[in-house]
Amino acid sequence: MREAEIRRLLAANLLRAVSIVLAAVVPAFFLDGFSVLGTHLTWLCVCSVSVATLNIILHLVLKPSQSPKRSSFAHKISRFLKCCIYFFMSCILFHAIIVLYGAPLIESVTETFLFAVLLSTFTTLQCLCLLGPNIQAWIRVFSKNGAMSIWESSLQITSVCSILGAWFGAFPIPLDWDRPWQVWPISCSLGATFGYMAGLIIAPLWIHWNRKQLTYKSR
Repeated sequence: MREAEIRRLLAANLLRAVSIVLAAVVPAFFLDGFSVLGTHLTWLCVCSVSVATLNIILHLVLKPSQSPKRSSFAHKISRFLKCCIYFFMSCILFHAIIVLYGAPLIESVTETFLFAVLLSTFTTLQCLCLLGPNIQAWIRVFSKNGAMSIWESSLQITSVCSILGAWFGAFPIPLDWDRPWQVWPISCSLGATFGYMAGLIIAPLWIHWNRKQLTYKSR
């Protein structure tokens, strides 16, 4: 396993983490009264867009899953449309799952959907960038010993950390602390964000420490 590839992964993940920090700081210079807690829905939109944009740019620049075969323009358009459909379906699916776990069904629909978009950005969008609209590849990557590259290992770790962070973020909501950040879905979205950022840092470090045991074989 090349150290240069691990350094590329670390640099890409650090850029993703920085984009989240900038999404919480930069808009305050252009939007009056902007804050992560005070205007949380705006922050959800800004964070989702910034992370999604950077992920797409990094994929186009680094090309971690570049195919040796050249695709036609029609194939690329079809692939892009499928990715858009898959992302939208992911948002709907996350929204339904969140409601099943106790989120308001009718009230706070916008908040719940934007939280679902954020989760999809942290998880599904990365799958689409790295694996494309290939469900079989997704199943392979998230199965035991299914990763075939350090990028797929990083995808596993960041996706799991994001979902776990969102789950742990729900714990303070029913408590009677009466804190502003307990309003739905602030604690969950912050938990998902911190989980995602933790995964971005943990992934390259874990891969570096276990690089001698990791043997990626073509399947």
